[in-house]
Amino acid sequence: MSLLIYAGISIIFLGFVLILVGSIGSMFSNGGASKTKVRGGGIIMLGPIPIIIGSDPGSVKVLILLALVLMGAYFLLTFLLSLL
Repeated sequence: MSLLIYAGISIIFLGFVLILVGSIGSMFSNGGASKTKVRGGGIIMLGPIPIIIGSDPGSVKVLILLALVLMGAYFLLTFLLSLL
């Protein structure tokens, strides 16, 4: 088999191992003694148009910056590929 096939299978296996280790580690790390505040968000990119979802203003600001970087990369790559 090709080297790329072995590399792909190894990366998938490594992902499963990391998820398993992280899940087991999170079960024993906190013990429920302190309350934690969860913040998060996500970006859905429809071509160059971002849809931003966030749970608090701080995470939304970070996601807006990330969306601007992704939009810039999209337009830059589109421009550079049109020159070829």
